[in-house]
Amino acid sequence: MKKFSFKVAAVLLSGTLLCSSCIGSFSLFNKYEKWQCNMTSNKYVNGIVGFILQPIVGGVCLFVDSLVLNTIEFWSGDNPLASNTTQKVMGQDGRYYAVTTLKNGYEVKAPNGQVTLFLHDQKTDSWSMSQNGITKEIFRFNADGTIQANLQNGETMTVACNEAGMQQVKEAIDSEIYMAQR
Repeated sequence: MKKFSFKVAAVLLSGTLLCSSCIGSFSLFNKYEKWQCNMTSNKYVNGIVGFILQPIVGGVCLFVDSLVLNTIEFWSGDNPLASNTTQKVMGQDGRYYAVTTLKNGYEVKAPNGQVTLFLHDQKTDSWSMSQNGITKEIFRFNADGTIQANLQNGETMTVACNEAGMQQVKEAIDSEIYMAQR
């Protein structure tokens, strides 16, 4: 049986540290991959250019992501590249909304151009909705693990932070809407 050398052990140990369970979002590599797949309308040209660029640019992006950006994300909780990304999301009405990720929440732009902000206040651990210059707190997380929901009629409701609690809030909102319609 051969002996393991110190260098082999060091390489294996460093490999386990790099492949730990603290996996980040790999935002830089994912942005490069999305650009590479959509740089032209021809998928064959994208494939050829990607085949040429992938070993160099993809390797650099992966290296920077795994050693720098994911480390920042792990220790701070925020990825420097994760904010200001926009996705199109289909709403329940069948229309597409532009959802932009902000440092402290989300900006939702409706097809008619109306902008709604959903903002998280870290100090009070609450979420607020801002629309047309009016900001209203939607809910906040309490220290005991419950949620304080603010209803449309100005009342507050404290529920458990689980599916049953969310169902209670939904029923309270639905009854408010029904009473308003009568």
